[in-house]
Amino acid sequence: MGAMSGPYVIRGSVSLPEAELMWRFSRSSGPGGQHVNTSDSQVELRFDLAATESLPEVWKARALQRLESRLVGGVIAVRASEHRSQWRNRETALVRLASLLAEATAPPPRPRRKTRIPRGINERRLREKKQRGETKRGRSGRDW
Repeated sequence: MGAMSGPYVIRGSVSLPEAELMWRFSRSSGPGGQHVNTSDSQVELRFDLAATESLPEVWKARALQRLESRLVGGVIAVRASEHRSQWRNRETALVRLASLLAEATAPPPRPRRKTRIPRGINERRLREKKQRGETKRGRSGRDW
């Protein structure tokens, strides 16, 4: 079997090591007609997040915490069965796992810094509101 399209990079120089990926194939319920009944095209890719050495410790801790609801014994599983060929399902599963880990290991967003609205802007808004009210008041036909 040929190599997949290179090591799957998560972010920067960190990539998924082929040795730590556990593959399982089974019959798919997806597309393929009668072919479906004879070929194991569904792919389940498992990655032991708790035991891996390939991720920096900080990332690992972050991912374990963020993906905690998806983990079964520290292992994350991704399934793919939308393609007819096992090969394409493998590619899909790899891409999914890589993007899942990239998202889970991303640094937390910067906290928002509070900023004050400049007084001039607030005054202008109030002035415009008053002006609009005057325009509308002028439309009621009271003093004709």
